[in-house]
Amino acid sequence: MVEARGGQAWLAWLGVSAAVVAADQLSKWALIAWLRPGDEHVVTGFFSLVLTFNTGAAFSFLRDAGDWARYFFSAVAIAAACLIVWLLRRGGDAWYCAGLALILGGALGNLWDRLTLGRVVDFLLFHWERWYYPAFNVADSAITVGAALLILDSLRRRRDGPAAVH
Repeated sequence: MVEARGGQAWLAWLGVSAAVVAADQLSKWALIAWLRPGDEHVVTGFFSLVLTFNTGAAFSFLRDAGDWARYFFSAVAIAAACLIVWLLRRGGDAWYCAGLALILGGALGNLWDRLTLGRVVDFLLFHWERWYYPAFNVADSAITVGAALLILDSLRRRRDGPAAVH
C-alpha cells in the first residue's frame, strides 16, 4: 500500500486540488468567451458543449431558492474544504488522498463560481435522442471521480481486512 504520510506529503495533494481548480476555471473561462448562454456546439451525436448557469446544487437542486441557497452551498463548500484539508494532513493511502484532493479541487472550483458569479458555470452535455443528462463541468467531474476513488478505497480496505486506526 502506498502511503501519503509524514512530512509535507499532504501539500502535494493540495497541488492536485489546485490543478483541478485551474483546469476547471480555465475551461469555464474559455466556454464563456466562446459561447453565449443557451448556445449549443454539437461535438458528437451524444455530446455537446453548452453554456448554462446553475444557481442550485447538483442536478439544479434548489436552483430557484434565492440567494440563501447560494450562501448555504458556499458555506457547505467552505466547511467541506476545511475538513478535507484536515483529513489530507492526517494522511492515508494514495487512493484515499487522491479522492480527497479531487473532491477538494472540485468543491473549490464551484465555490469560486458561486462567490464571483453567483452561480456555477456548466458546459458538458451528454444526450441521446430525447434524453439529456444535466450539464456539468470539470469541477463536477473531479468530485465524481474523487467520490468513486473513496468508495473503491473503502471496498479495498474491507476486502484486505480491518482498517488500521490512526
